[in-house]
Amino acid sequence: MKKRKLGVLEVSAIGMGCMGFTHAYGETPSESDGIALVHKAFELGCNFFDTAEMYSYFKNEEFVGKALKELPRDKVIISDKFWPEKFEGHDFAEEKLSEAGIRKSLEGSLRRLQTDYIDLYTEHQMDDGTEEQVAFIMGKLIAEGKIRAWGQSSPTLDQIKKAHAVTPITAIQSEYSMMERKWERDVIPFCAANNIGFVAFSPMGNGFLSGKYSSKDEFKGNDVRRVITRFDPKNMDANQPLLDLINRFAADKEETPAQIALAWVLTGGDFIVPIPGMRKESRIRENLDAADVELTATEYAALTDELNKIKIYGTRSGKDIKKLGTVPDNVNK
Repeated sequence: MKKRKLGVLEVSAIGMGCMGFTHAYGETPSESDGIALVHKAFELGCNFFDTAEMYSYFKNEEFVGKALKELPRDKVIISDKFWPEKFEGHDFAEEKLSEAGIRKSLEGSLRRLQTDYIDLYTEHQMDDGTEEQVAFIMGKLIAEGKIRAWGQSSPTLDQIKKAHAVTPITAIQSEYSMMERKWERDVIPFCAANNIGFVAFSPMGNGFLSGKYSSKDEFKGNDVRRVITRFDPKNMDANQPLLDLINRFAADKEETPAQIALAWVLTGGDFIVPIPGMRKESRIRENLDAADVELTATEYAALTDELNKIKIYGTRSGKDIKKLGTVPDNVNK
């Protein structure tokens, strides 16, 4: 597996998003099967594993802790995220982004992850106006060895600049794929110029870019695709030109559509690391093999030029995902 640098961290070129092992995409694998899949990814060269305290409200951290405890700690990079607001399960009186609040959150995460330190600790959702405050606290935690590096998730360029000036940011984590490219305007260029890594979540558009779903598919239960508008049947049909483009390139390269989607993200810069979710061994092998799919400069330019001509219908927003808790189980959209 090829390696990339996220600031001070050396990680596999493709990481593993672990959220889906406990929720978000319908039926989840058993804990033992999930752990075996994490171990398979590690065996195949993946050393970068991403979780968050809000995923299944702490349960995902617990799963990742169990999955990684049998692996050599110095050979894995744990990426964890703290939510800026208190939610069910938080029993402390301090403000979440106060030093006491962040420290208590961190101690809980360390306990659930069964580790003494977190490699990359990220503010999961930005709280405008607190950038310098959080950055200062992160600097103290780095100095104490409780975390090795820190980052922000889905920040604006202004938020990055304010925080980075206080304690250098190691990585930004935001959605980035052929379906979501807004960060190309300013955030990604700033990262490239300032030795900041970029961790791309949902690099395959929540699975849409794999070409394995159609407008006839029905998403049930806690599957987030029930409320992500790009999975509205009309939008899925309207986005077919994007899949046609990917399929054409995949056929020419003799690769799968998922591998082309990941290769395109990787080609955007050697500081960009996608973290697709993968809950089957076949999918793990397929996704990790994408690190060896090379798009030439000419191929990347041609693919990007065609992407620029395609309108994307629907979005993936946190506001929509929050609706999941209020959508009846028998409602698909």
